[in-house]
Amino acid sequence: MPAPNRRSRLILKLAVAAGIVAVAAIAVVRSLRPIAIVEPVVSSEAVDARPGSLTVIAEYPEELKSESSGRLLDKDFKLKPGAEVNKGDVLGRLDPGDLMLQIEKDQNDLDAAKAVQELDHTGELDLEGLHAQLENYRRLNKMGSFSGAELAGQERAVKSMEQKVELGRRERLHTIATDENQLKVDERKLEKMTITSPFDAVISIVYKHPGDLVGQGDPLAELITRSTVVEGRISEEDFAKVRVGNEATVTFIPYGSWFFAGKVNQILPTADPTTQRRRVYLDVSVDADHPIGPGINGEVLITVDRHQAKAVIPRRALFSDGGDAVWVVRAGKVEERKVKRGFVWATGVEITEGLSPGEQVIVDELEKFSAGELVDVKVMPSDAHPKAK
Repeated sequence: MPAPNRRSRLILKLAVAAGIVAVAAIAVVRSLRPIAIVEPVVSSEAVDARPGSLTVIAEYPEELKSESSGRLLDKDFKLKPGAEVNKGDVLGRLDPGDLMLQIEKDQNDLDAAKAVQELDHTGELDLEGLHAQLENYRRLNKMGSFSGAELAGQERAVKSMEQKVELGRRERLHTIATDENQLKVDERKLEKMTITSPFDAVISIVYKHPGDLVGQGDPLAELITRSTVVEGRISEEDFAKVRVGNEATVTFIPYGSWFFAGKVNQILPTADPTTQRRRVYLDVSVDADHPIGPGINGEVLITVDRHQAKAVIPRRALFSDGGDAVWVVRAGKVEERKVKRGFVWATGVEITEGLSPGEQVIVDELEKFSAGELVDVKVMPSDAHPKAK
């Protein structure tokens, strides 16, 4: 019966071909499904973090003023806007010519005063002679040949000479001390004619240049400290729980989503008069690859509380649709799930109602998905708690 066998084989071939087509069709349909980037709902620590803005400011600006007067020399002049200087660096010098002549005079006066002290023994020899006579008069007085009144007169004469000699010695020493002090004063003036940086700084404005006459107290330039302060500004309602020592997560605009670890080190007692936001200062850990300087802005989240949470998801998985919601993927199908949130921080959010650990939520391009849509998933590990750099 060859005909039936041929018919059976034909039917079998058609069935196989139909199966192949069906598999191919399914593969084509699946290939057309969008890919959803999902992360699992996890049980982990939840953080109550209060948001604020921040600005990096110079610790303080200061005018560089001359402590002496004179003409500014070109020698060693290093006052240039934008230049970085270190504490003690020489930034300029004043012409010391007149002062050097005064110092030379001071030294000559001092040398002369010391020579006088060494060589001038006026009255000392006379005093020795008077002491010898006094001893002789005392001996004669004991023998009855010299009256007591005359002896007393001789003793007063000796005492007067002693005082005169001591006074001369002290005057000479005073002259030496005065000359030494004047020399030190003028040498100190000479030191002040060398202008140095009082701290590590950046030169922002230059007021004087070589050839200018500078008076004592005149500003030469404005310096800005290279040390900086990170100032955070927190709303009044979020400020109540903030304490010194609270940990913080910081981002700076130039470094995008790069997270820095910080800590509150000071809380100012008053609010900003313009914005009424409360101000705090923070210590922030940065590195050489991510320097910060005055004028850089960013955001801060200050941790004021934490606890263990049943369900935690990345913050970017949350969207608003008449309340908080997320896209959940179950068996390749997208489902909108209404949720209630608890603590919120920079990268994560605690979900108190609506999700269970292990469920998968979409975390990227949320606007492209809709309820009931079939998707393929690409599962990524939860990053609700990235470590600060």
